[in-house]
Amino acid sequence: MAALPFTLDLPSGTVLTQSRAGADARIYAVRRGDTVLVMIYAGPASQFPIYDGQMIQAGGRASIVVTEGGRRLAIEHLFQRATAPLEIHVWVASPDGVDREQGERIAQSVDAR
Repeated sequence: MAALPFTLDLPSGTVLTQSRAGADARIYAVRRGDTVLVMIYAGPASQFPIYDGQMIQAGGRASIVVTEGGRRLAIEHLFQRATAPLEIHVWVASPDGVDREQGERIAQSVDAR
C-alpha cells in the first residue's frame, strides 16, 4: 500500500487487486468477494468522466455527483498530478444497494499522494 500513488480506506472484508492497463498505467479494483466495489485507474490519460452528473471541483479533485433515491452521491473522481501517474481516476463500480453505498464511501476515501 505504501508504494501506491494514492491512499484509501479499505473496510474489513475488502481487498485491493492490481493489473496492468498499458505500459505506464495500472488498474486497481476494490473487491469484496467476487463483487467489484470501486475501480481506480492510475496512468497518463483516463477517460474521465464516464458517468453523467454534476461536476464539482473540491479537495484537489474533480468529482461527478448524481442524485439517487433523494441522496447526492459522489460516484467518480479525478486527481491530476504533475508527476507520473498524471491522472488518478476513481469510480464506483457497484450498480446499486449496499454495495453502491460502500463503494461510494471507499471512493470518497481515495486521495492522491
